[in-house]
Amino acid sequence: MADAAPLRRAPGLGDLLGRLLGESRQLVSDYALLAALDARRAAIRLALLLGAVLIAAVLVVTAWMALVAGGIVALLGQGASWITALFVAALINLAGAAALAMWVRSLVTEVPFTALVRQLRAQAPEEPS
Repeated sequence: MADAAPLRRAPGLGDLLGRLLGESRQLVSDYALLAALDARRAAIRLALLLGAVLIAAVLVVTAWMALVAGGIVALLGQGASWITALFVAALINLAGAAALAMWVRSLVTEVPFTALVRQLRAQAPEEPS
């Protein structure tokens, strides 16, 4: 009579290590898949964001051109010549570009990753002047 089931032997150290290795490999694979999917989602969102920024930039430029054209028409309505009106519009544009250039220049003077480099070198932060 074989009604008693055969006894299962307890897993050995090799079996446990093999199972641990397999589970670890699956865990790493799951994390890699999650990272890839998250990176893909972030890339899609970045593309949408950049597209929206591009459209907004076109709309802002169009609005600025309308404001400049309105200013030119207003100057012409006040009796100014075409050359004077266009010259004033050009000066306003150049002044805006110069202000923007100075702002960008102030951004460029700061070296990127200064806090990280300071931490890696174990330096104290510089006092703002």
